Amino acid sequence: MKVILSTLNSKFIHSCLAIRYLQGYVEDLIDIEIKEYTINQNIDFIASDLYKLEPDIIGFSTYIWNLTETLDICKILKIVNPKLKIVLGGPEVSFDGEKILEDNKFIDFIIYGEGEETFREFIEKIINNENYTTIQGLIYSQGDIVIKNSPRPLIKDLNAIPSPYKNIGNEFENKIVYFESSRGCPFGCKFCLSSTIKGVRYFGIDRVKEELNNLIEGKVKQVKFVDRTFNANKKYAMEIMKFIIEKNPKDINFHFEVTAHLLDREMLEFLSDAKEGLFQFEVGVQSTNLDTIEAIGRTTDFEKLRDITKEIKSYKNIHQHLDLIAGLPYEGYDSFRKSFNDVYEIMPEKIQLGFLKLLKGSELRKDEFKYGFKYLDIPPYEVLENNFIKYKDIIKLKAIEDLVERYYNEGYFEHSLEYIISNYYTNPFDFYEDFSYYWELEGYHKVSSSRNKLYEILMRFYKYKEFGDVLVFNDLLKFDFIKNNKGSKTPKGILDFECNIEQRQIHEILKNDKVIENYLGEYKELPTKKIIQDIAVESFRIDIFKIIENDYILAGHNSRTDILFVYQRGVINRCNTYDITHIIKELI
Repeated sequence: MKVILSTLNSKFIHSCLAIRYLQGYVEDLIDIEIKEYTINQNIDFIASDLYKLEPDIIGFSTYIWNLTETLDICKILKIVNPKLKIVLGGPEVSFDGEKILEDNKFIDFIIYGEGEETFREFIEKIINNENYTTIQGLIYSQGDIVIKNSPRPLIKDLNAIPSPYKNIGNEFENKIVYFESSRGCPFGCKFCLSSTIKGVRYFGIDRVKEELNNLIEGKVKQVKFVDRTFNANKKYAMEIMKFIIEKNPKDINFHFEVTAHLLDREMLEFLSDAKEGLFQFEVGVQSTNLDTIEAIGRTTDFEKLRDITKEIKSYKNIHQHLDLIAGLPYEGYDSFRKSFNDVYEIMPEKIQLGFLKLLKGSELRKDEFKYGFKYLDIPPYEVLENNFIKYKDIIKLKAIEDLVERYYNEGYFEHSLEYIISNYYTNPFDFYEDFSYYWELEGYHKVSSSRNKLYEILMRFYKYKEFGDVLVFNDLLKFDFIKNNKGSKTPKGILDFECNIEQRQIHEILKNDKVIENYLGEYKELPTKKIIQDIAVESFRIDIFKIIENDYILAGHNSRTDILFVYQRGVINRCNTYDITHIIKELI
């Protein structure tokens, strides 16, 4: 008997944890082949590739991003091989499995809930040619009747699940690996499926360390912890992070979903010494509207969250993503404006604007009539409008989300944006809203734009609005560009380089003892031709640093400034900048 487990990941760089758990849980019974694809691949190619393997049983792990494509593939496979047994599992079929079977006769079985023990028993019954009536957590058909067996209790000891990360070799090299150190969540947010499972269970700490060590040695790109609240158990979380720090891995990042208000002084002091870029935090804010927070059953303290995330930002070593969700109860357009501005004031490395999805099994989906949710009942079940926000406003927020992603989240326009907002807008939301109107007016939403093009568009917007001090803004844009685009060709039509320092003068600067001693100590033993690859020297009509220090107020800062840019491989600190005006005056 040949069994294949498959899934469609959202990107090639991703990997699926669920099917590897299942493979390991039955490894003593049967050898199972894993086949992973992406939603961007052709459906006919995937179906034909699986068909050629001649499986007797094929199982798919399903999620909101791949259910539609998975069903299309299954339909093809069943048509060409009616004897093939097809099994679906995962969150996207766990809450309406009976309807899935009724609507898709080509599917034979659905495993709902936690799948490892159910899948093992299912394989045992198949091998022994026994019926399925006693398998907990299984849904199947008998003729035209769909039968749903009783649910299966959760696995008490997670360590009973064989590790999917042993003897991995280079299987996950340069890939994003999903990782569990716990299952469940102590909170009960009504938009989240984790609220359907009570309590938190943990894998043994020694197992977690062994798996992390294997992944570090396997040179993965990122370990993305899927724990819903990684820091729910402070002692456990700190032991994991301490282990990672002690291993001191290179070129790898560890992503955690954390609840900020649970981070105490001991953990903050510990985090302040972490290597830059080693840890990445995702912090769910969702809304700062208290009525909204109460309606979704969220436990939070925004004031504390704000203070803690600001402090972490000051460390300049941990990339923070703060999440907001549009479409929640009691969160109208103006309320969302306030939530956005509250989060923007923290200035995290990334602001993720999501739109509410009424996931199957979630409490909010059960309350869809209470709040007037309107949505398409197909993945990803995204809310179009509700009693508090209309579709026209959701569309406006999507345009704003697009600009936040392009201009804010990569950090390439930090000072240009702050200058515009500080001098010409009451708050950040008003700027992005205004910019989005211009963006669509000019048709930029219809075409793709390179990073260089984004600089040009921002300058065009500035001039379109007839804001003052164009040359000042030009120099701030120039500063942002040089700082974040090492060696790139400058955008057309902007960034006047009439003050540019000649190449021969740059060589003289790099031979200057004061420059080497004060700013380039690590380059002390290197020849100038090597140093010049990692630096840039540019002149500006204004005192850039004074303007930044003075919250982007221009008055009294019109003097020329010469700046040394020193590029580095930091995730947050990508470039150090130094005022070398006094040295330039001595040399010229």
